[in-house]
Amino acid sequence: METGKLGVWYFFDTLSSADAAQAAKRIEALGYGTLWIPESIGKNPVAVASWLLANTSRLNVATGIMNIYNREPGVTKAAQLTLAEQSGGRFLLGMGVSHKPLVEGVRGLEYGPPVATMRSYLNKMAEAPYAAVTGDVSPPTVIAALGPKMLELAASECQGAHPYFSSPDHTRMARDILGPEPMLCVEQKVIMETDPRKARELAKPVAERYQPLPNYRNNWLRMGLSEKDIDTLSDRFIDATFAWGNADAIKARVQEHFDAGASHVCVQPVNPNGQIGELHWECLEAICQG
Repeated sequence: METGKLGVWYFFDTLSSADAAQAAKRIEALGYGTLWIPESIGKNPVAVASWLLANTSRLNVATGIMNIYNREPGVTKAAQLTLAEQSGGRFLLGMGVSHKPLVEGVRGLEYGPPVATMRSYLNKMAEAPYAAVTGDVSPPTVIAALGPKMLELAASECQGAHPYFSSPDHTRMARDILGPEPMLCVEQKVIMETDPRKARELAKPVAERYQPLPNYRNNWLRMGLSEKDIDTLSDRFIDATFAWGNADAIKARVQEHFDAGASHVCVQPVNPNGQIGELHWECLEAICQG
């Protein structure tokens, strides 16, 4: 699969299906290679992916990420193969183990050891029967990998990794662990705002949603940030994990990821106008050029 160098990562839960389809068409027209959709407590990503793929002709659609606790391995395999066949190979499956507070607190399920649980899930997917027509090419799988052990699993059992909420330094570490061949599809939050104070204030409400989640906290510490940086959402924390400034500054951060070994960077724009659910098209139009 050719993901393209640049992609867009965005929540579509606040948009109607008709509006989401129009947004996907516009993203495709801008030349982005892949549209990444998450899974939280909203719309079903399989249904959304099928809808967006049906409403586009060239754009890849990827899940970033599909929570493995929400469906058994055979169901995920069937969804992956069905979407890939429907779209002519434009679906990329991204999966992850989510976080204990979400799995146990929200879903009421038992959260297992992350790497062992993902390894078992991948094995069961591989073994699951599937008796339907498939496409000509096996669809790729990437996993949400931040720590060394999960990255090693991504390299050995998948086609690559999808790190979220990290930094170019983390990208460099991830590439060193993955080796040269696997896909490294990195998410980067971006804010087109040149005023440092405003940009950092816009970033904080976004970061607060992830601040208590242990998998992210552990990775931020691994990246060299301190507990105080994380707890206070310090300027150091924001500047390490968000790209802000004009289009050139944002492009420079994206290039840092490529220089560090990313094969694909999906940007998640924060709308500086405070418009929830509305993509910041000015940003997407500016950074896709050149």
